[in-house]
Amino acid sequence: MSGEEKDADGRQGIQSIEVGVPLLRVLADHGAPMMLRDLAAAAGMPAAKAHRYLVSFVRTGLATQDSLSGRYDLGHFALELGLASLARLDAVRVATPILDALGEEIGETVALAVWGNMGPTIVRWVDSRRPVSVNLRTGAVMPLLHSAIGLCFVSFFASPLLQRRVEEELLINARGEDTRAPISRAQLDALIADFRRHGMSRVVGSVIPGINAFCAPVFDREGKMALAITGLGPAGLFPPDWNSPMAQAISAAAKSISRQLGWRPKASGDSA
Repeated sequence: MSGEEKDADGRQGIQSIEVGVPLLRVLADHGAPMMLRDLAAAAGMPAAKAHRYLVSFVRTGLATQDSLSGRYDLGHFALELGLASLARLDAVRVATPILDALGEEIGETVALAVWGNMGPTIVRWVDSRRPVSVNLRTGAVMPLLHSAIGLCFVSFFASPLLQRRVEEELLINARGEDTRAPISRAQLDALIADFRRHGMSRVVGSVIPGINAFCAPVFDREGKMALAITGLGPAGLFPPDWNSPMAQAISAAAKSISRQLGWRPKASGDSA
């Protein structure tokens, strides 16, 4: 095994650790115990070399080997490290630098929202570089049926309270008490199906005339929606196409945050 090496900024590290870590990454990504030959091949190293690393990983609890099948899996210490890391995560803290980077990338207003006691609540707002007349800020509670954020929660967040709020807003719509375009249950169900198919929600000049928006869900390690990340801008500069650069950037940002929160897509794909 190799000894110490210095990286680009002169800091000294242990090369053998860096060489062996891909074995642990393969085990984590695979999601099931693996035979030595398959594990070594996936990590891109000879089986004999992989075996030496795995002996040490087993001794330290980072890996374990089944005495009957001979297959390797992550060990108890790897589990302890993972749980300790997850316990330190704060979704908004993790999302903030990605939100800021998204704002720089698309050049438009971006925001994070969580499900609060009153409904979808903006917890971070970053204005675009150009002045946009948007009377929304941190702490604002968004309507469920007429905002990209609200519709994102309706489409991807599971909550009895949310369902009650949806029914309340549908009733208001049916009574004609909302000056915005009414939405029926059938229309809402069609929107939800469309949004789930695309993995994000969209509104075209709904809450704020002349402003378009996309909103993508952020999932935690259990696959539950933890946050919503949205981007919005003037209709002339913010196209509502599903395959637009704006939509793709917002979707990618949501997936990046989700991965940092421990989310992993299902084998058949996930809507995040």
